[in-house]
Amino acid sequence: MAELKIKDVIKKYGKTQVIHGVNLDIQDKEFIVLVGPSGCGKSTLLRMVAGLEEISGGTISINGKVVNDIAPKDRGLAMVFQNYALYPHMNVFENMSFGLRIAKTPKEEIKRRVDEVAVILGLEELLFRKPHELSGGQRQRVAMGRAMVRKPSIFLFDEPLSNLDAKLRIQMRAEIKMLHQRVDSTIIYVTHDQVEAMTLADRIVVLKDGYIEQVGTPLELFSTPINTFVAGFIGTPPMNLVPGKIDKNQDATFVQFVTGLKVPVPDKEGTNLLHGQDIVMGLRAEEIVPADTRTALPDDWIFKGKVMVSEPLGNETQLHMDIMGVKLLSRSEGKRIFKPNETLDLAMNFNEMHLFDAKTTRVIY
Repeated sequence: MAELKIKDVIKKYGKTQVIHGVNLDIQDKEFIVLVGPSGCGKSTLLRMVAGLEEISGGTISINGKVVNDIAPKDRGLAMVFQNYALYPHMNVFENMSFGLRIAKTPKEEIKRRVDEVAVILGLEELLFRKPHELSGGQRQRVAMGRAMVRKPSIFLFDEPLSNLDAKLRIQMRAEIKMLHQRVDSTIIYVTHDQVEAMTLADRIVVLKDGYIEQVGTPLELFSTPINTFVAGFIGTPPMNLVPGKIDKNQDATFVQFVTGLKVPVPDKEGTNLLHGQDIVMGLRAEEIVPADTRTALPDDWIFKGKVMVSEPLGNETQLHMDIMGVKLLSRSEGKRIFKPNETLDLAMNFNEMHLFDAKTTRVIY
């Protein structure tokens, strides 16, 4: 069992504060991903959990015990680093068993644990190779194996896949997911890649400038972002975000854009939009599609647009569209060919529209 609580944690380097009163409860066996742009504080927070960075304020507790002043080796954690951190003069077996040997674990127990983990990670044929004889993916598996043999209560991953090529990243994502299912431990995983976050996490913690912006399941963050930052960060491609104003009369509500484009806002109970209010409209690319592929929408939700750039991806095409001067990213499924400057009728599903207050950036619709 490994429950972790981060309460009012701050981090300062001199007079500069980089973590601002973070609060987070992580449940036993949960896979938590800390995600955000470079410099948001995610790795610093992870290193404070590990004990590699001093905490400037607040508490971190594991299973109810405050660990602020407990040495890293005594916290029951294991960390997998971005650069693998393998000893170049040791072979795979020696690297994986290093922590156990330092802890004076009996030799028979060391061999049993290393052999067991090597089978799980497919390393049994590589135990006597040196790190320079391994591929990047194999080195990362060795780093994971070194953590696994210690049987920690919590695994910490600090951007472990960022040094791998795209194909290997996909493979290693699956292996890390399977690792979680096998070892049944709590995992805290840091990445700047929101695709990794979406595919791996039970819950995602979105950070910006040392603050938590939103915590939720991948689907919650994708479907109900709390502000424009989360809306633009979560999802591939990111959500279209366009500034405009609310245009309201007795019968209907619209979003008016500076270019002259005007789009309807569906009635929604409990929404209080004000005429002239500055907002940012959000709509995902998959809700803007060629009209001949989606027919169950009202006629006034269909607009003419011009193709600026077409990006074929095989089973779909991403289209950079100009709709009356408003630039929007659209998505078309299938292997259809689109030409630059081609005019299309686009169906826009405003049932999936998000409206954010332009000043606070927080969602209002």
